[in-house]
Amino acid sequence: MPHHMRPATSDDVPAIERIVKEAYTHYIARIGATPGPLLDDYPARVAQGVAHVLESQDGIQGVIVLIPESGCMLLDNIAVSPLAQGKGYGREMMLWAEEVARQSGLSHIRLYTQEMMTENIAIYQRYGYVETHRATEIGLNRVFMKKSLI
Repeated sequence: MPHHMRPATSDDVPAIERIVKEAYTHYIARIGATPGPLLDDYPARVAQGVAHVLESQDGIQGVIVLIPESGCMLLDNIAVSPLAQGKGYGREMMLWAEEVARQSGLSHIRLYTQEMMTENIAIYQRYGYVETHRATEIGLNRVFMKKSLI
């Protein structure tokens, strides 16, 4: 069975929470705070229809939270299981998110990350995102980025 993207269901919440925990916990020591994705309410995100998963024959390998906004799609969170990293799933989910935004008639996709997650900032820049500003929210120093889809 090849991998595919699909809307998350309530049955997926334990796997989503495990993947997010595995993907973000190691950042706590670096940034001195709990990363935002570890604080999110995934049952609510699933109920809102904004959480999606990448599933392979080995189960759920990644999660992405996309929130439509006025004229823009917010890529609120993306995480790949550490055991599945290096397989291109992150890139595939990023491209999928852009296509969802385009199909929704949106001209931009935006995201934010913690400023000390420098490897994530570099990845997003390679995918064409540009920094728009920095701000502190919920005690986290965030870098905001945006990509035009036109």
